[in-house]
Amino acid sequence: YYLQLVAAARYKTLAEDNRINLRLLPPPRGRILDRFGLPLASNRQNFRVVLVREHAGDVEKVLADLSRLIRLNEHDMKRVLREVSRKRGFVPVTVRENLSWDEVSRVEVNGQDLPGVTIEMGQIRDYPYADSMSHVLGYVAAVAERDLTGDPLLELPGFRIGKNGIEQKYDLSLRGQAGTSQIEVNAYGRVIRELNREEGKPGNELVLTVDGGLQTFVHQRLMSEQSAAAVVMDIENGDVLALASVPSFDPNAFNIGLTHKQWNDLINDPLHPLTNKAIAGLYAPGSTFKMVVALAALKAGINPNQKVFCPGYVTLGRSRFHCWKRHGHGWVDMHEGIQHSCDVYFYDISRKVGIDNIAAMANRFGLGERVGIDLNGEKGGGIPTRDWKLANIGESWQGGETLVASIGQGFVLTTPLQLATMVARIASGREVVPRLTRGVRAETELPEDVADLAAPDFAPLDIPPAHFKVIRDAMDAVSNHPRGTAYRARIEEEGMELAGKTGT
Repeated sequence: YYLQLVAAARYKTLAEDNRINLRLLPPPRGRILDRFGLPLASNRQNFRVVLVREHAGDVEKVLADLSRLIRLNEHDMKRVLREVSRKRGFVPVTVRENLSWDEVSRVEVNGQDLPGVTIEMGQIRDYPYADSMSHVLGYVAAVAERDLTGDPLLELPGFRIGKNGIEQKYDLSLRGQAGTSQIEVNAYGRVIRELNREEGKPGNELVLTVDGGLQTFVHQRLMSEQSAAAVVMDIENGDVLALASVPSFDPNAFNIGLTHKQWNDLINDPLHPLTNKAIAGLYAPGSTFKMVVALAALKAGINPNQKVFCPGYVTLGRSRFHCWKRHGHGWVDMHEGIQHSCDVYFYDISRKVGIDNIAAMANRFGLGERVGIDLNGEKGGGIPTRDWKLANIGESWQGGETLVASIGQGFVLTTPLQLATMVARIASGREVVPRLTRGVRAETELPEDVADLAAPDFAPLDIPPAHFKVIRDAMDAVSNHPRGTAYRARIEEEGMELAGKTGT
């Protein structure tokens, strides 16, 4: 009477809970596309073997039996034992992933002798343009203990989260929402049938500004160098069309799991393949900094037609500061100073302008601070001032340091992305900010042409058009005048002329 009537509801609930297991289903991770819809990161099929501790009984014995069927090294077995001791007994633990079809077959045939062991079919991240896109996309990897936030998704076997690059920056949006599966099990925990299944909601698709073909081309061109970086930007809307850093790495290796040797090789490589040099490499910009100094001089009222004599050096106190051209350039004005990259000309005008005014102009062109790209790890570089040196080094600013800074050396440090932003602002006259993403949206909401998404409207820089004209004309002469320092790098096709600035 007590069991059937008084406590019937309670025991019915307990019986149902024991009979039906509710399992979470990992959602497909959202794809990452280039500006034309080319998939840069997608998902492919992945077979993995998982183990549930409360069904396995003697975990060590089950692992030993399993190791006779598929390859399991000592590291794998220790990791599984560690994870099953930390996680709740009903939470599946991944033993091995990326099984071949032969390995899957061997496990399935011997399933009766492997309690708690099952084969699951999931998805794994795939990067078809691995090397060329690695520093933009980053990678996904298994969830570490420090990543656990209480979200049950993170405890699912084989679940991956973004650990670097765009994958990390937009991880929550790319994850999606978990589905559910109601499984009927017998008294021993063996699955009888699936009662109900609701698939998860796929993660949002992310559209980048990058042109996948151009990115690959740039990466291939840089591969001839030991260590290099390049940024290609649209000067009007700030779209980053290519952002490459070499040497690179294979993000698929992180997804599958690196060996200790592979990891040590990466972190001990003197060329730092894991560093995205385009946003985190800090370099003296050299003579590419001279346009900023020239703009600061124009703002200070210096006549661009006023000539300075370059004998090949200047003397300040007891120190001599040389021009790169040993015998000098003779008389040069601002246009010729940029065209010939005359150091003496910039030594002269920098003394008149002062380091603080030069720094203020540099900041307006995106130097000395992070420009705000959609990637973690961007560095801000450094543009020195009198106050900065006193606060950070405890010494007063010296006149010779202004001369050194005027040619982009000394304390001046920039990233390749900052230099690209600087030139985009010079070319457009607007406060261009680089962007790497065009939109995050559900797959069904994607427009047919992802390149038609709205572009930002940047405010004009408060700099007279006449000042910009002086700088642009000089940069044109750098490449297209026979005596320009970049004349050999000019583009001769009509309508495609290059304007730029060399720097050492």
